[in-house]
Amino acid sequence: MADYQTIRTAGVGTRTAQIDAGLRAHMNKVYGLMSVGMLLTGAVAWAVGTSDALMQVFRTAEGSITILGWVVMFAPLIMVFAFGALINRLSVAGAQLFFYAYAAVMGLSLAWIFQAFTGVSIAQTFLITAIAFAGLSLYGYTTKKDLSGFGTFLMMGVIGLVVAMIVNIFLASSALMFAISVIGVLIFAGLTAYDTQNIKNTYLQHAQAGDSEWLGKAAIMGALQLYLDFINLFLFLLQFMGNRE
Repeated sequence: MADYQTIRTAGVGTRTAQIDAGLRAHMNKVYGLMSVGMLLTGAVAWAVGTSDALMQVFRTAEGSITILGWVVMFAPLIMVFAFGALINRLSVAGAQLFFYAYAAVMGLSLAWIFQAFTGVSIAQTFLITAIAFAGLSLYGYTTKKDLSGFGTFLMMGVIGLVVAMIVNIFLASSALMFAISVIGVLIFAGLTAYDTQNIKNTYLQHAQAGDSEWLGKAAIMGALQLYLDFINLFLFLLQFMGNRE
Protein backbone atom coordinates (compact mmCIF):
# COMPACT_ATOMS: atom_id res chain seq x y z
CA MET A 1 0.00 0.00 0.00
CA ALA A 2 1.35 3.38 -0.94
CA ASP A 3 1.78 5.61 2.08
CA TYR A 4 1.11 9.30 2.53
CA GLN A 5 4.62 10.61 1.91
CA THR A 6 5.08 8.53 -1.26
CA ILE A 7 1.89 9.86 -2.81
CA ARG A 8 2.36 13.37 -1.48
CA THR A 9 5.79 13.76 -3.06
CA ALA A 10 4.53 12.41 -6.37
CA GLY A 11 3.11 15.86 -7.10
CA VAL A 12 4.78 19.21 -6.69
CA GLY A 13 3.80 22.78 -5.93
CA THR A 14 0.16 23.63 -6.33
CA ARG A 15 -0.91 20.06 -6.98
CA THR A 16 0.62 18.85 -3.72
CA ALA A 17 -1.06 21.68 -1.82
CA GLN A 18 -4.40 20.75 -3.40
CA ILE A 19 -3.99 17.12 -2.32
CA ASP A 20 -3.12 18.20 1.22
CA ALA A 21 -6.15 20.50 1.37
CA GLY A 22 -8.37 17.81 -0.12
CA LEU A 23 -7.18 15.28 2.46
CA ARG A 24 -7.93 17.65 5.33
CA ALA A 25 -11.40 18.35 3.93
CA HIS A 26 -12.01 14.61 3.45
CA MET A 27 -10.98 13.72 7.00
CA ASN A 28 -13.05 16.61 8.40
CA LYS A 29 -16.06 15.23 6.54
CA VAL A 30 -15.40 11.73 7.88
CA TYR A 31 -15.18 12.94 11.47
CA GLY A 32 -18.14 15.27 10.97
CA LEU A 33 -20.40 12.48 9.69
CA MET A 34 -19.21 10.20 12.46
CA SER A 35 -19.97 12.86 15.09
CA VAL A 36 -23.51 13.41 13.78
CA GLY A 37 -24.04 9.64 13.82
CA MET A 38 -22.81 9.46 17.41
CA LEU A 39 -25.12 12.28 18.49
CA LEU A 40 -28.09 10.58 16.82
CA THR A 41 -27.26 7.24 18.45
CA GLY A 42 -26.85 8.84 21.87
CA ALA A 43 -30.10 10.80 21.59
CA VAL A 44 -32.16 7.75 20.56
CA ALA A 45 -30.52 5.51 23.20
CA TRP A 46 -31.13 8.07 25.95
CA ALA A 47 -34.73 8.82 24.90
CA VAL A 48 -35.69 5.13 24.83
CA GLY A 49 -33.47 3.91 27.65
CA THR A 50 -34.75 6.42 30.19
CA SER A 51 -38.40 5.66 29.41
CA ASP A 52 -39.80 2.56 31.11
CA ALA A 53 -42.79 2.58 28.75
CA LEU A 54 -40.61 2.56 25.63
CA MET A 55 -38.21 -0.03 27.05
CA GLN A 56 -41.09 -2.43 27.65
CA VAL A 57 -41.49 -2.64 23.88
CA PHE A 58 -38.08 -4.33 23.74
CA ARG A 59 -37.83 -5.95 27.19
CA THR A 60 -40.53 -7.21 29.53
CA ALA A 61 -40.78 -6.08 33.14
CA GLU A 62 -39.09 -9.36 34.13
CA GLY A 63 -36.12 -8.54 31.88
CA SER A 64 -36.88 -10.97 29.05
CA ILE A 65 -36.19 -9.78 25.51
CA THR A 66 -39.27 -9.42 23.31
CA ILE A 67 -39.43 -10.42 19.65
CA LEU A 68 -38.97 -6.78 18.62
CA GLY A 69 -36.05 -6.61 21.05
CA TRP A 70 -34.33 -9.49 19.26
CA VAL A 71 -34.95 -7.77 15.91
CA VAL A 72 -33.41 -4.53 17.16
CA MET A 73 -30.47 -6.42 18.67
CA PHE A 74 -29.42 -7.99 15.36
CA ALA A 75 -30.62 -5.24 13.00
CA PRO A 76 -27.36 -3.21 13.12
CA LEU A 77 -25.31 -6.24 12.09
CA ILE A 78 -27.65 -6.99 9.18
CA MET A 79 -27.65 -3.33 8.11
CA VAL A 80 -23.83 -3.19 8.02
CA PHE A 81 -23.69 -6.07 5.55
CA ALA A 82 -26.55 -4.56 3.53
CA PHE A 83 -24.76 -1.20 3.41
CA GLY A 84 -21.60 -2.82 2.07
CA ALA A 85 -23.61 -4.59 -0.63
CA LEU A 86 -25.63 -1.52 -1.65
CA ILE A 87 -23.03 1.26 -1.43
CA ASN A 88 -22.15 1.16 -5.14
CA ARG A 89 -25.81 1.48 -6.14
CA LEU A 90 -26.68 4.26 -3.72
CA SER A 91 -26.22 7.96 -4.38
CA VAL A 92 -24.10 9.95 -1.94
CA ALA A 93 -27.27 11.39 -0.39
CA GLY A 94 -28.80 7.91 -0.18
CA ALA A 95 -25.69 6.47 1.45
CA GLN A 96 -25.64 9.29 4.00
CA LEU A 97 -29.32 8.74 4.80
CA PHE A 98 -28.66 5.01 5.24
CA PHE A 99 -25.83 5.81 7.65
CA TYR A 100 -28.05 8.05 9.76
CA ALA A 101 -30.81 5.41 9.76
CA TYR A 102 -28.21 2.89 10.91
CA ALA A 103 -27.09 5.23 13.71
CA ALA A 104 -30.71 5.58 14.89
CA VAL A 105 -31.25 1.80 14.91
CA MET A 106 -27.98 1.39 16.80
CA GLY A 107 -29.37 3.82 19.37
CA LEU A 108 -32.39 1.54 19.85
CA SER A 109 -30.13 -1.48 20.32
CA LEU A 110 -28.04 0.38 22.93
CA ALA A 111 -30.93 1.85 24.93
CA TRP A 112 -30.57 -0.92 27.53
CA ILE A 113 -27.33 0.58 28.89
CA PHE A 114 -29.33 3.41 30.50
CA GLN A 115 -31.28 0.79 32.45
CA ALA A 116 -28.24 -1.31 33.33
CA PHE A 117 -25.66 1.38 34.26
CA THR A 118 -25.73 4.68 36.10
CA GLY A 119 -25.79 7.84 34.00
CA VAL A 120 -22.59 9.11 35.64
CA SER A 121 -20.63 5.97 34.78
CA ILE A 122 -21.92 6.07 31.19
CA ALA A 123 -20.79 9.69 30.84
CA GLN A 124 -17.38 8.95 32.41
CA THR A 125 -16.82 5.94 30.15
CA PHE A 126 -17.85 7.95 27.09
CA LEU A 127 -15.35 10.69 27.98
CA ILE A 128 -12.52 8.19 28.48
CA THR A 129 -13.45 6.45 25.22
CA ALA A 130 -13.41 9.78 23.38
CA ILE A 131 -9.93 10.60 24.71
CA ALA A 132 -8.59 7.15 23.86
CA PHE A 133 -10.21 7.22 20.41
CA ALA A 134 -8.75 10.64 19.64
CA GLY A 135 -5.26 9.48 20.58
CA LEU A 136 -5.48 6.23 18.62
CA SER A 137 -6.94 7.94 15.55
CA LEU A 138 -4.26 10.63 15.68
CA TYR A 139 -1.62 7.92 15.83
CA GLY A 140 -3.12 6.17 12.81
CA TYR A 141 -3.19 9.46 10.89
CA THR A 142 0.36 10.58 11.68
CA THR A 143 2.38 7.37 11.96
CA LYS A 144 4.72 6.45 9.12
CA LYS A 145 4.45 2.77 10.06
CA ASP A 146 2.36 0.74 7.62
CA LEU A 147 -0.51 -0.77 9.61
CA SER A 148 -2.09 -2.60 6.67
CA GLY A 149 -0.62 -5.91 7.79
CA PHE A 150 -2.77 -5.86 10.91
CA GLY A 151 -6.04 -5.59 8.99
CA THR A 152 -6.69 -9.29 8.36
CA PHE A 153 -5.68 -10.25 11.89
CA LEU A 154 -7.98 -7.63 13.43
CA MET A 155 -10.95 -8.56 11.24
CA MET A 156 -10.55 -12.22 12.16
CA GLY A 157 -10.61 -11.09 15.78
CA VAL A 158 -13.87 -9.19 15.19
CA ILE A 159 -15.50 -12.28 13.69
CA GLY A 160 -14.37 -14.34 16.66
CA LEU A 161 -15.78 -11.73 19.05
CA VAL A 162 -19.17 -11.70 17.32
CA VAL A 163 -19.41 -15.49 17.50
CA ALA A 164 -18.36 -15.51 21.16
CA MET A 165 -20.89 -12.79 22.04
CA ILE A 166 -23.74 -14.65 20.31
CA VAL A 167 -22.81 -17.85 22.17
CA ASN A 168 -22.65 -15.95 25.48
CA ILE A 169 -26.17 -14.63 24.99
CA PHE A 170 -27.29 -18.18 25.79
CA LEU A 171 -24.50 -19.16 28.20
CA ALA A 172 -24.54 -15.91 30.21
CA SER A 173 -21.01 -16.65 31.46
CA SER A 174 -19.41 -13.77 33.38
CA ALA A 175 -15.92 -15.23 32.84
CA LEU A 176 -16.45 -15.40 29.07
CA MET A 177 -17.87 -11.86 29.07
CA PHE A 178 -14.78 -10.59 30.88
CA ALA A 179 -12.49 -12.27 28.34
CA ILE A 180 -14.57 -10.89 25.46
CA SER A 181 -14.36 -7.38 26.92
CA VAL A 182 -10.57 -7.48 27.35
CA ILE A 183 -9.98 -8.79 23.84
CA GLY A 184 -12.60 -6.39 22.44
CA VAL A 185 -10.85 -3.33 23.85
CA LEU A 186 -7.54 -4.43 22.33
CA ILE A 187 -9.02 -5.27 18.94
CA PHE A 188 -11.00 -2.04 18.52
CA ALA A 189 -8.12 0.06 19.79
CA GLY A 190 -6.05 -1.46 16.99
CA LEU A 191 -8.86 -1.01 14.46
CA THR A 192 -9.20 2.68 15.30
CA ALA A 193 -5.58 3.34 14.30
CA TYR A 194 -5.74 0.94 11.33
CA ASP A 195 -9.00 2.34 9.93
CA THR A 196 -7.81 5.94 10.25
CA GLN A 197 -4.65 5.20 8.28
CA ASN A 198 -6.64 3.20 5.72
CA ILE A 199 -9.14 6.03 5.19
CA LYS A 200 -6.28 8.46 4.69
CA ASN A 201 -4.35 6.25 2.28
CA THR A 202 -7.47 5.30 0.32
CA TYR A 203 -8.22 8.97 -0.26
CA LEU A 204 -4.65 9.69 -1.39
CA GLN A 205 -4.66 6.76 -3.81
CA HIS A 206 -7.77 8.12 -5.54
CA ALA A 207 -7.31 11.87 -5.03
CA GLN A 208 -5.95 12.55 -8.49
CA ALA A 209 -8.89 10.81 -10.20
CA GLY A 210 -11.18 13.63 -9.07
CA ASP A 211 -14.25 11.38 -8.71
CA SER A 212 -16.32 13.49 -6.31
CA GLU A 213 -19.14 10.93 -6.01
CA TRP A 214 -16.71 8.15 -5.11
CA LEU A 215 -14.95 10.38 -2.58
CA GLY A 216 -18.31 11.28 -1.04
CA LYS A 217 -19.19 7.61 -0.56
CA ALA A 218 -15.68 6.88 0.71
CA ALA A 219 -16.14 9.54 3.40
CA ILE A 220 -19.41 7.94 4.51
CA MET A 221 -17.86 4.46 4.62
CA GLY A 222 -14.92 5.88 6.57
CA ALA A 223 -17.30 7.53 9.03
CA LEU A 224 -19.11 4.22 9.48
CA GLN A 225 -15.85 2.38 10.16
CA LEU A 226 -14.69 4.87 12.80
CA TYR A 227 -18.21 5.07 14.26
CA LEU A 228 -18.21 1.31 14.79
CA ASP A 229 -14.73 1.41 16.30
CA PHE A 230 -15.85 4.07 18.79
CA ILE A 231 -19.13 2.36 19.71
CA ASN A 232 -17.49 -1.01 20.31
CA LEU A 233 -14.58 0.47 22.24
CA PHE A 234 -17.10 2.31 24.43
CA LEU A 235 -19.22 -0.79 25.07
CA PHE A 236 -16.27 -3.00 26.00
CA LEU A 237 -14.85 -0.32 28.31
CA LEU A 238 -18.29 0.09 29.89
CA GLN A 239 -18.13 -3.55 31.02
CA PHE A 240 -15.09 -2.62 33.15
CA MET A 241 -15.93 0.92 34.21
CA GLY A 242 -19.72 1.01 34.35
CA ASN A 243 -21.46 1.05 37.73
CA ARG A 244 -24.60 -1.04 37.48
CA GLU A 245 -27.97 0.21 38.64
